Amino acid sequence: MSTYKVAVIPGDGTGPEVINEGLKVLDAIADKTGIKCEKIMYDLGGERYKKTGEVLPESVIRELRTVDAIYLGAVGHPDVKPGILEKGLLLKLRFSLEQYINLRPVKLYPGVWTPIKDKGPEQIDFVVVRENNEGLYVGEGEFIDKDTPDEVAIQVSRNSRKGVDKCLRYAFEYTKRRNKRNNLTLVGKTNVLTYAFDLWDRAFNEMAKEYSTISTDYAHVDATCMWMIKNPEWFDVLVTDNMFGDIITDLGAMIQGGMGIAAGGNINPDGVSMFEPIGGSAPKYTGKNVINPLAAICAGGMMLDELGEHTAAAKIEEAVMDVTANKLKSLSAGKMGYSTSEVGDLVVKALG
Repeated sequence: MSTYKVAVIPGDGTGPEVINEGLKVLDAIADKTGIKCEKIMYDLGGERYKKTGEVLPESVIRELRTVDAIYLGAVGHPDVKPGILEKGLLLKLRFSLEQYINLRPVKLYPGVWTPIKDKGPEQIDFVVVRENNEGLYVGEGEFIDKDTPDEVAIQVSRNSRKGVDKCLRYAFEYTKRRNKRNNLTLVGKTNVLTYAFDLWDRAFNEMAKEYSTISTDYAHVDATCMWMIKNPEWFDVLVTDNMFGDIITDLGAMIQGGMGIAAGGNINPDGVSMFEPIGGSAPKYTGKNVINPLAAICAGGMMLDELGEHTAAAKIEEAVMDVTANKLKSLSAGKMGYSTSEVGDLVVKALG
């Protein structure tokens, strides 16, 4: 029996509700496959910040370095100024634990509506590998002559060769493991961002020489957005920097049916990784038992896959696909035809 120590951070708003359903599914698959998950609960989030002024104590980071994975619900509280929790909790975890990959599958499941006409599950099935520790998100910059008519705001996109190479290596290896179209697309803006993406482009083309079985190409980020809508079937795996990855993965969530089904992983291949639903805390739905938990359930499946439990992860995805194809009326909150907890029950039943 494999035993894993999992840190659970339910977070804010509807986060605890969707995480509860995710844990329900994890317990069910554990019973069927012999996996054991030792759960350690953390009250990090808006309520703790309001009571104590703490966001993420260093002592907690030290504890999190010792677990096998982190399962996160949501970050964002209506009574806490935007940026405090996002930077102090989510980004601090990504940076402190060196989770240098953000992995986002964009996959349309059977029965799920997509806004793209005449496209279905066969056409929408690709993955975005986003660099997660560098770029504009390092927070480096300054104001000059702030609050004057001559004010200038400077934000630096810092990209190191080591950081870019680590991200690209993961993307090439992931494309090889995925073994579908065996195509990797670099997404950038080489015609305008002539420093950052000159580095990305050179590193990409040099590394491509090591992977003769993988075809490679390049697309500007604006063209990528257009093609994701017009021809999503063109893509297999995409790799890009932190900011562009943040943008195109939200677009990807929409074409796969919405935030209610979109899950992601913050990956440190040699350390502790964190998995979460992509949607926010949705505070207006808190406590109503109407939010869609499938993204959180899928994030739990991604967590098991990263831990090496590939069969269990595949069973969870198959169960979710059964539910989307045969049960749900919609993925939208309050329109699913079932409550949050009932959707979790449906997935557990489908595992049988």
